[in-house]
Order: sequence, then structure tokens, then C-alpha cells
Amino acid sequence: MAELHTLGVAQLSALLHKKEVSAVELATRMLARLGGNPHHAFLSVDSEVTLVQAKAADVRIAAGEHTPLLGVPIAHKDIFVTTDFPTTAGSRILEGYRSPFNATVVQRLGEAGMVNLGKLSCDEFAMGSANENVAVPSAHPQAVTNPWDISRIAGGSSGGSAAAVAACLTPAATGTDTGGSIRQPAAFCGITGIKPTYGRASRYGMVAFASSLDQAGPMARSAEDCALLLSAMCGPDLDRDSTSLDVKTEDFSRHLNQPLKGLRVGIPNEFFSDGLAADVRGPIDAALQALQAQGASLVPIALPRTELSIPVYYIIAPAEASSNLSRFDGVKFGHRAKDFTDLADMYEKSRTEGFGEEVKRRIMIGSYVLSHGYYDAYYLQAQKIRRMIANDFQEAFKQCDVIAGPVAPSVAWKLGDKSDDPLANYLADIFTLPASLAGLPGMSMPVGFGEGGMPVGMQLIGNYLQEAKLLNVAHQYQLATDHHLKTPGGAA
Repeated sequence: MAELHTLGVAQLSALLHKKEVSAVELATRMLARLGGNPHHAFLSVDSEVTLVQAKAADVRIAAGEHTPLLGVPIAHKDIFVTTDFPTTAGSRILEGYRSPFNATVVQRLGEAGMVNLGKLSCDEFAMGSANENVAVPSAHPQAVTNPWDISRIAGGSSGGSAAAVAACLTPAATGTDTGGSIRQPAAFCGITGIKPTYGRASRYGMVAFASSLDQAGPMARSAEDCALLLSAMCGPDLDRDSTSLDVKTEDFSRHLNQPLKGLRVGIPNEFFSDGLAADVRGPIDAALQALQAQGASLVPIALPRTELSIPVYYIIAPAEASSNLSRFDGVKFGHRAKDFTDLADMYEKSRTEGFGEEVKRRIMIGSYVLSHGYYDAYYLQAQKIRRMIANDFQEAFKQCDVIAGPVAPSVAWKLGDKSDDPLANYLADIFTLPASLAGLPGMSMPVGFGEGGMPVGMQLIGNYLQEAKLLNVAHQYQLATDHHLKTPGGAA
């Protein structure tokens, strides 16, 4: 049998059900791998809390209970509030904060019996594409490194989640996706991740960045694993999240056995321009051919406003962030400056000390586009184009069932290469932003390797509430290939 830490969620679930391994044994094995915090993926670990949860899972298993996630380890992006672990959102302004309640996503996975290994690093308030913007611990903040090459980024903002799964530190992790923050790090680290339709997973207890865009989703080895996780995470939460969809909880594994014959895969011309690196295009072309070999057909489509997604996103998201982050002022919770003269001075110094440069940049942009005289010129126009982008997708789905293309224009770049050029970071999101602005489900699956042996991910985008269809396409591809089974040398 393969080493326990290299197995996925479905495989571990089977072993736990057969009682070939206990939840405590599995948790102990995973905790032992976290010593020294490989790749700076974790922000907090508490073995006592983890083992208490593992023992509780073993009691449920001994009583004859069997659910797909019972006893399986997981770790949560530090954007979800938790009672048993600190929640920082990667920011100094929340360093040491303990929530009195769990996020709905954390609560539901806990009720399913998953065992929490700890909290994972992320860009501060989920703002970033590289996980270089993490600000905690304040004494020694560390960018997350890519397990395939520690001189490169893991991607962001869910870089800690992607790196932890890729390095076999946990079989599963939660992430959040505002403009691509599940799909891009999943692609860079060679794992599978999915962002469901906006509103599928409750945002209650998820520290807000941009409320009309933020969405939780799972990251794991395979599409099968993601289907199991997503089934537990999603469902209505109308009393606590006004953006939650009133759609019944469903089993996203239900279509994992469907053949791809007759499937129409849309190929956007705009996603395969000169800006796409050759070492990324090669594996994606090969993956598309593999889908064809399974009976799918490739259909050229157009998403003409793809380029506009960048300015639209970087108006709307900062605008919402500037409003959401106004609550962090040093009064009720979070960092408070030690020396100040009056209330206004306390606000200014607390926020200056507590927020990092990227967060400050986006607050300033957001405040500007919402200010008197600029709201109509910028924010209102961006919202109109956002609707046009969503309409482009609906026109495309008249011709195809799913859309496929790259996740990012290149493989993961070297640490620090773009840290002094925010615009270069923003441009790297061009292929993930359109689906986020439209609120559509999207996922990344590993399809090969590019320059330097770095993973390449292919993006699949579906129409609203079509997560099961996306997961089946990825699963059928993964049944025929082994890219998702490969791990970096240091993971084994």
C-alpha cells in the first residue's frame, strides 16, 4: 500500500471504513509531517485540538457510522473563522484573533467528521496572486513556496492550501476564490481545485474581501476528492448569508461515471492568444486531444470582453474591499496602535500599522472609484461591463456544454519576480477573472508540466449550478491520465 500521506480523500475514507487505519493514527501521521512548517504553508497548528477531533471521529466509526469524510484530515485557509485556531486572514491587524464561532464551511465539514490539522497561509485578506503578501507572524512573515520548486511562488491567494495538498501535508484543504484564488494556485502546484457557482457555499464566517465575488471551494488531489468535499461544504444558509442560494444540497459525485461522448467543449479564441506561453499551451492542447479521444468535440467560441475583465475586476473588487475593511479600525477587535492622541489618530495609526502594502493599495483604489464624481465614471461603468461579460458566457453556452482553456498565461514564476510590479500580478489573472465576474463555476485540473518541470493546469468553466458536469469531465480525464497522481520529490 502507498504511504498514507500520499493518499487522497476517497482512498483514506475507504481505509477508515475498513478500519485498516484509525483517525488518530492518520492524524498523528499527518501532524508529524508538519514539523518545521514545510513551504511555510501553515499559520497555526494545535496537535491537541486535532487529536481530540480524531478521537471523536474514531468513536463515530466504532459505532458503525460511515460517511465519506469521517476521520479524513483537512486544513482550512486562514480566511475562515474557527473557534479552535486563531484566524488572521494573513494580516497583522488580526494577529492572534480568536473567533467565538466557526464559519459555516468549517462547521459543515466538521459535522461530516473531518479532522482539522490547522490553518493555512494566504495573501493578506486574500489579496494577491502569489502568496507573497502574507503578514503574519509579524516577526517573521514568510511567502509560501512551491513544493515543485521552492524558489517559485505557490500562487495566491490560497497558496498555503495548494502547497499543503501538493506537498502531501494534508489530503484536502479549503480555499477561497475571488478572482481565481483557488484555480491559479491549484494549477501552479499541480492539484485539483474548484470554485462553485457564486452562492453555492455560504460566506458566513469567511473574512470578506469582495462580497459579490468571494466564494469558498475545495482543493485536493483529484476531481473525485473535490466532489466529496464540495457535497459537504455547499447548501443553503439563508439565515446567516443573504447571498446564499436557496438550492438544495446535492451529491456532486452523482455524474462521475458519465462518458464524454457528445460533450461539446468550447475553446475561447481569446484564451489562446500570443500572451499564452508555449510551455503552457502544449500540455493544454494535449489535454484537449485526450478529451476528444474520449468522445468530446471541440467548438471554437468567443468571449470578446475577456481583456476588459482585468480593469473591471480591479475596480469592483477594491471598491468592495474598501467598504469591507473599514471595520478593522482598532476599536472592537484586531490590532490597536499603542501611542495615539485621539480617536482619529488611533484609527489612522492602527490601520497604517496593521495593513500591508497591497491591502492599502486596494483600499485607496476602492475609495477613489467610490468617491463623489468618480462613482459613475468608474464603478457604475464597471458593473455594466460585468453584466456584458456574463452575457458573453451565456451566448457561448448556446454552442457548448463546458469551456476549457488555460488557468494562467505561464507556470509559477520565481519568488519576488513580480512583487515590485502590482500590474504584472494583476495581468496574470486574465483567464480566471471572467468566470468570477460572471459568478460561474470554474475549476483547475493538472494536465502536465512546462518550463522547469513546473505543473500546468487546465481550466474548465461551466454554466450556473453545473459543478457536477465539470467534475465529471475532470474525473474522466483523470481516469485516463496520471498527472494528478504525481507529487513533487519532497512530498514522498
